[in-house]
Amino acid sequence: MAIMSPRSANYERLEGGMGPGRRTGLARFAWKKFAVAAVVLIGLVYFFGPREPKDLLKWHNEKEPVEHNAIAFPDDDEQLDSPPPLATIEPPPTSTHNEHNTTRPTSFESDPDPSKTVYCTTPHDPSAHLVQYALMIDAGSTGSRIHVYKFNNCGPSATYEYETFKMTQPGLSAYSGKAEEAAQSLDVLMEEAMRVVPEDLRRCTPVAVKATAGLRLLGTTESGAILDAVRDRLHMKYPFVLSETDGVVVMDGKDEGVYAWITANYLLNTIRADTPSDTPTYAVLDLGGASTQIVFEPKFSQPDSSLVEGEHKYDLAFGGKTHVLYQHSYLGYGLMRARKHVHQLVDFMASLRSAGDPSKPVGNPCLAKGTERVVSVDDKVPGETREVTMVGEEIGSFEACNRIVELVMAKDAICEVKPCSFDGVYQPSLMDSFPAGKVLLLSYFYDRLHPLLPKDATSPITVSTLSSLATDVCKGRPAWEARWGNDKEVMDELEGRPEWCLDMTFMHALLRLGYEFGAEREVRIGKQVDGTELGWCLGATIAMVGGTLTCRM
Repeated sequence: MAIMSPRSANYERLEGGMGPGRRTGLARFAWKKFAVAAVVLIGLVYFFGPREPKDLLKWHNEKEPVEHNAIAFPDDDEQLDSPPPLATIEPPPTSTHNEHNTTRPTSFESDPDPSKTVYCTTPHDPSAHLVQYALMIDAGSTGSRIHVYKFNNCGPSATYEYETFKMTQPGLSAYSGKAEEAAQSLDVLMEEAMRVVPEDLRRCTPVAVKATAGLRLLGTTESGAILDAVRDRLHMKYPFVLSETDGVVVMDGKDEGVYAWITANYLLNTIRADTPSDTPTYAVLDLGGASTQIVFEPKFSQPDSSLVEGEHKYDLAFGGKTHVLYQHSYLGYGLMRARKHVHQLVDFMASLRSAGDPSKPVGNPCLAKGTERVVSVDDKVPGETREVTMVGEEIGSFEACNRIVELVMAKDAICEVKPCSFDGVYQPSLMDSFPAGKVLLLSYFYDRLHPLLPKDATSPITVSTLSSLATDVCKGRPAWEARWGNDKEVMDELEGRPEWCLDMTFMHALLRLGYEFGAEREVRIGKQVDGTELGWCLGATIAMVGGTLTCRM
């Protein structure tokens, strides 16, 4: 079903550098260049009074891995713990019955016999098990999540049936210096796997732990100690098959994006073996806490146009077809890192305005009007932080916040290989290479947008929807009551999260300024498709199941 070409199994680079400017001597305070430029070009008036947002953008390509002395912090500490299991996209029509007219189970609870399948009674390959399970643990920033996937071997390649999902908090990165405790924190997830996977299949069930942003921020020494402890505990305590080479790793950012693309397009039936070859695929944009990824399959209208060679090009063989993908993972441009950059920039600009009491509240246009938040900013002494009270007061607004975000987006970075979108990174124009393709937004895009949309919303939204929502979110409580006054859950969320204004503004800037989508371009948000979580985990698991499987002796 899936033969893939992942670029690397281990991601040694630290994620979450200081946004624009990643050269060694300048990385920590690169944002100051933009702050000074802002003072010269736009002055302090950016903090006051709305103006029309500028339609600017830019990217930068990180050539060499650079480790930054970044403080490890929970980079998605405000992600919704358990968003509603509702996807605002719909899977293609599929039957819930097999050829024997037997109801297709969609969960462990509805499965009449987890050791068998309703699709056949004997495997296609007599040497294979009729049913195959696989375990994937997503070791994220705020929590670890296990996905227990069930496959059947009725055909020449394994076919996915359903997943069982469980989450625990905090994430592995919260156990800095406590590697054994980090490993033990996964026990609750592994016990769920023991409950779901039939006993006689456990020794043939592969398990992998793939860490993302949280452990990347800890650095190789601390993250390595945690991964070693996790590897040892899984091997000693549980019967599942653990790969010695890539069973417990920090995942490469480029693989994270491509695996998310595979998951979404597999579930939406655009890349399976029986899918017509001319079926258009979805572009997948994933927004995490410390990074964001974009993956799409360019379709060039001009015969002499093609994807420039480089690390952004990903050749994927899947379902008997070859897909040439564009992918990039933007380190430091996840939602929580964006918050950090904005707060740092606002604090620096405030210090230029006044040399007064550092404990005095700082006006921040990216906090909703009438709200305040205590945030941590880097101090003048490297490696130290201080607490700053920031307030939205009467200056909080989408327009003013957008001008701050424009600086963080670093539109004016040097574009070595054209065209670029933002941060100096090459990307073929979406208007030329993906003009009408469907776009799917995942993770924080869903967590922030879904609560603000009508409960019965199923149709796509447009990029301009984000600016409309951000405008009202940034205006403060009077606008909230006018738009969401009858929804207590939404009101409580907005009251408790002053930075929702910043989040919405950054997400809009990422789409409009960064990727240069038109204001009326339709996009879809999603959490699940047909009961299965969207994200990179299923794609990575399909790659694992599609390889050579051995049983533990």
